[in-house]
Amino acid sequence: MSVPYETHPSGGMLIRDMQSEDRPREKAAKYGIKSLTDSELMALIFSTGLKGKSVIQLSNEILADNDNHLSKIARLNLTDFLKRYKGIGPAKAITLLAALEIGSRAAADAASLSSPVVTSSATAVSLMRRHLNNLPYEEFWVMMLSQAGKVIKEVNVSRGGVSATAVDVRIIMKHAIDNYASAMILFHNHPSGTQRPSAQDDALTQKIVNAASLFDIRVNDHIIVTDGCYYSYHDNSHLL
Repeated sequence: MSVPYETHPSGGMLIRDMQSEDRPREKAAKYGIKSLTDSELMALIFSTGLKGKSVIQLSNEILADNDNHLSKIARLNLTDFLKRYKGIGPAKAITLLAALEIGSRAAADAASLSSPVVTSSATAVSLMRRHLNNLPYEEFWVMMLSQAGKVIKEVNVSRGGVSATAVDVRIIMKHAIDNYASAMILFHNHPSGTQRPSAQDDALTQKIVNAASLFDIRVNDHIIVTDGCYYSYHDNSHLL
């Protein structure tokens, strides 16, 4: 059972007992949304706490349980979130996860506006991370590029399990030809967090490079994305 956080009983300070300028809503109105801490932003999203626990205390506990990393919370699916945090209903959980997802998409969108031409692995990852962040399974994506290095299209060609995903090279080539791509960058994620490519990754990369060369299409890179890090075949002189 939840009640409005302004009147919620708690072992800690109630929001109603805070100085007016320190309350999340009032603080955001006066100093801007960026002035709020992570827990204060979560408090605004949740709006209410739980019985015996204020919304600020609830938010702090969830953050602490994830080492104060919002990205770790974003990795949770709805089922896992509800199992881990008893008493929080689906509506609250979905609202929080949606807010984290829209933040991730906004960051990626800002990167795409400021970096329309892909000139490095860092630029490529900034544009694609929104697709591959926080996934518990592997996905394989291809970024189609024009002759000038501008993004034509980003295509998801495969979705798999925790440690592998099956990729059909013919599907990749069809997308490349249909979109008149001059080059492409391959992407997939490693949910395990391992950055180094596997022997299977190497074999698949070479297979795609060989197929693309028949149509005079360059494979500029193959990038393995993990949380906060990535491995670039190009940067590591691993692309044959």
